Amino acid sequence: MRHWTKMVSTAVLTGALLAGGVAGGLWTGADRAYAASTAATVNSVINVSGSGEILAKPDIAYLSIGVQSEGNTAAAAQKANATKINKVTQLLKEKWSISADDIQTSQFYVQPNYIYNEKEGQKLKGYIANHTLSVKYRDLDKIGQLLDEATNSGANNVDNVRFSVEDPSTYEEEAIAKALGNAQSKASAVAKAAKRGLGTLVNVTVDGGEAQVFTQRETAMSKALMDGNGTDIQSGQVTIKVQVSAQYEMN
Repeated sequence: MRHWTKMVSTAVLTGALLAGGVAGGLWTGADRAYAASTAATVNSVINVSGSGEILAKPDIAYLSIGVQSEGNTAAAAQKANATKINKVTQLLKEKWSISADDIQTSQFYVQPNYIYNEKEGQKLKGYIANHTLSVKYRDLDKIGQLLDEATNSGANNVDNVRFSVEDPSTYEEEAIAKALGNAQSKASAVAKAAKRGLGTLVNVTVDGGEAQVFTQRETAMSKALMDGNGTDIQSGQVTIKVQVSAQYEMN
């Protein structure tokens, strides 16, 4: 969490007067007046929050590409699935030049497949093997073509495409400026309602410490993907959002 603070010396002085005066029993009229005055200054603050949003064109997509196979035994299902997922992985690396660092297994399981009917109850039908890859891809205009070819190579479980910004810090400064402007507008409204003037910014914190990216999802396993037509994936825009907490003095 990033934090900026303007030190308010009156708070320290008031604390010192309170501690010294009570301990020594040396309160004078001037001490009491000064303590009351500085305490009022410390309490005359406004605490507000603000948010700023920036719309940006995404520059990276996260693809979920999986293969699911069935077999009479767990070993048979896993073997059939391994052949298919290896073919898909080879396609991604060799034809699409995707680095091994950008391909990661996100899900893998082999489990029994049961069917149920009222006469026989639960019965083992066989086994299901599933292997899903999480793939980072940056040429957004070619995502539809990539998914089509992955499907033709054996992928039969394409869940979604998630678009994002790989380095949100490039938009962070603008989003922070908007968030602080929003916070200042709120503080000005509070000061005006209290018939006071807005003073100095004393403290500001960027909540969470960095910008948040609200990604856009596209369902990739669409009718176009299943009926053999070319898949058209739209990247749209993503939202970079910053929230701040701010404290202002009131005049």
